[in-house]
Amino acid sequence: MPLPLPMTTALLSVSDKTGVVDFARALQQRGVRLLSTGGTAKLLAQAGLAVTEVAEVTGFPEMLDGRVKTLHPRIHGGLLARRDLPEHMAALAAHGIATIDLLVINLYPFAQAIAKADCTLAEAIENIDIGGPAMLRAAAKNWPDVGVVIEPADYAQVLAEIDAGGLRRATKFKLAKKVFAHTAAYDGMIANYLSALPAGAEDAPDAVPARQPYPDTYTLQLHKTQDMRYGENPHQSAAFYREASVAPGTLSAWRQLQGKALSFNNIADADAAWECVKAFEQPACVIVKHANPCGVAVGASAVQAYLKALKTDPTSAYGGILALNRPLDAAVVEAINAARQFVEVAMAPSVTIEAQALLAAKANLRLLEVPLAGGANALDFKRVGGGMLLQSADAIDMVEAGLQVVSRLQPSPQQLADLRFAWTVAKFVKSNAIVFCADGMTLGVGAGQMSRIDSARIAAIKAGNAGLSLTGSAVASDAFFPFRDGLDVVVDAGAACVIQPGGSVRDAEVIAAADERGVVMLFTGTRHFRH
Repeated sequence: MPLPLPMTTALLSVSDKTGVVDFARALQQRGVRLLSTGGTAKLLAQAGLAVTEVAEVTGFPEMLDGRVKTLHPRIHGGLLARRDLPEHMAALAAHGIATIDLLVINLYPFAQAIAKADCTLAEAIENIDIGGPAMLRAAAKNWPDVGVVIEPADYAQVLAEIDAGGLRRATKFKLAKKVFAHTAAYDGMIANYLSALPAGAEDAPDAVPARQPYPDTYTLQLHKTQDMRYGENPHQSAAFYREASVAPGTLSAWRQLQGKALSFNNIADADAAWECVKAFEQPACVIVKHANPCGVAVGASAVQAYLKALKTDPTSAYGGILALNRPLDAAVVEAINAARQFVEVAMAPSVTIEAQALLAAKANLRLLEVPLAGGANALDFKRVGGGMLLQSADAIDMVEAGLQVVSRLQPSPQQLADLRFAWTVAKFVKSNAIVFCADGMTLGVGAGQMSRIDSARIAAIKAGNAGLSLTGSAVASDAFFPFRDGLDVVVDAGAACVIQPGGSVRDAEVIAAADERGVVMLFTGTRHFRH
């Protein structure tokens, strides 16, 4: 194993100036010569550091409004020369080129530029970095000899290893891998932006171009967070990846307080539970089993919501995922213990110290805190053979202006509240979905059946198994009733009011059936399939 080479020269050129002055000062104190460009050089000089402008090394000034600064053999030769090849070192000596041992760069802020509502095409183009990626790739290619840093978070480790004798080989390789991931993401972001522009955008560079929601080329970069013991089944391998920028309020922002590592199915079910519980403003509890809510309720407190949610289907709730949109406190833990419910994962915006102490004995319980920021993913992805489906997230809740009472009977205030609750739950149940509710809790949930009638019958059976009456209940259907028979099933079970999207060619037949059966019916005009 070769010994670390002495570090004599560092080149710094950063758009993110966080900590760069202190880092450069520390390098200089360790005998490292500083090279820099433009604004970074000015900043270091103002801090009293001896810094050599890159233009002094290349013999050429920055030109073309800064587009050309470092694209020169005196820079790239110093980065790319292999120190273990005599012919490389002889070439450097022949041309008076010094080696560069450390490169510290982050790129032009393209993402920040295009995030501005008034960003023109010309502004976007000028924020495409050329020299930076070229230097990064050169340094990363020559990783055995050159350390390359793209994040201020790595400054401390670099200094510590220099003090210990030099950057370790493993560290330099890790930093190089990070560079290629970074430049790939940067180029992918540019490709996403440019391929989203319509034809003719190039003819108006000073205008703010419209962007297609789905670019011709879509590049997505994910970062592995953990390897898993297995996937959905023990014979499948699996890993979990996070997006580079996690949307606030989404599951990936979790912090695990205790328990074993989350499994593939844990994460999938936890996401379903978290998205559902976020939809409620009142204290709410959602219990999910196999990707479907098996109990949902709102209440005056978290513990009241939990107790109501558990009543829906205590059998299915065993081994389920529990999500709260309020702090998980000692009262909830005591209720779980009293019910003898086995919980795989419990999650909430926060967990009180008292609750953590009570749960510590449950070593297998995975306990998560997830910030309740109300955020949502901008796009949903579904993998198919040889391709990917992308769609906007199903972020539409009930639009009050779109609600239409289509029956002769008008809903009472309580019925309207029950219907709103049932409709919110149905959005998170696998299609075909039928949900019976009353008084802020689910009574029976029918999910994922090929026939809507079967979903209705299953929901009624589950309510009966739990000893819950459906008389006077509210029912939500995630899509329209294609025939009146589905409506007859839910009314026969006890429903007094129904909410559905409408839009069937037989809507008139179904409305007439509602009037014949003496029930309230509302149309939302919005469907919520979930596959």
